[in-house]
Amino acid sequence: MPAISKREQIVAEALRLFYRDGFNATGIDKICKDAGVSKKTLYNHFRSKDELILATLRLRDEAFRNKFMRETERLGKTPKERLLCLFDVLAAWTEEKDFYGCMFINASAEFSDRNDPIHLFSAEHKRLMREYIRELAEKAGTTNPMQLASQLNLLLEGAIVEAHVSNNQEAAKLAKSMARVVIEQSFKLQTSH
Repeated sequence: MPAISKREQIVAEALRLFYRDGFNATGIDKICKDAGVSKKTLYNHFRSKDELILATLRLRDEAFRNKFMRETERLGKTPKERLLCLFDVLAAWTEEKDFYGCMFINASAEFSDRNDPIHLFSAEHKRLMREYIRELAEKAGTTNPMQLASQLNLLLEGAIVEAHVSNNQEAAKLAKSMARVVIEQSFKLQTSH
């Protein structure tokens, strides 16, 4: 396995710290100390803290979406089953000991200006997740895949927040029971036309 570059080392450590402690609360000195690099080395790779934050969000987005999709595909054999399996994958994630909520929800809260590149990237992550759900809904044969994707996404997002803010270990299971009703309703509407 190739050695990890200094840049990758900085991004990996910053991601861990930002996710656990928050973006504004995590200083460059702490990142440098934990990554074992000097400030000069960090600033050779990143012009600013915001640029480093964006690099961590890109890494998190790619890793998170790939894992989420891979696990959903593994658990569900058909597209319709996979719509419900989204909530099983969510449950497994929210039960991890190092679950600190959604990094993109956290980032958009800390960088609340909707034109901020960090906020925009967080919104893009959410759009890509909705798009994946829409593709599943379309493959499952629902008449309105966009509407079903929006409904399921709202349940997923609510469960993430509930699990994090209220430490509710049952949030994903409750959301799944609600999703089952929404999914079945979307198929009933199809047969009633």
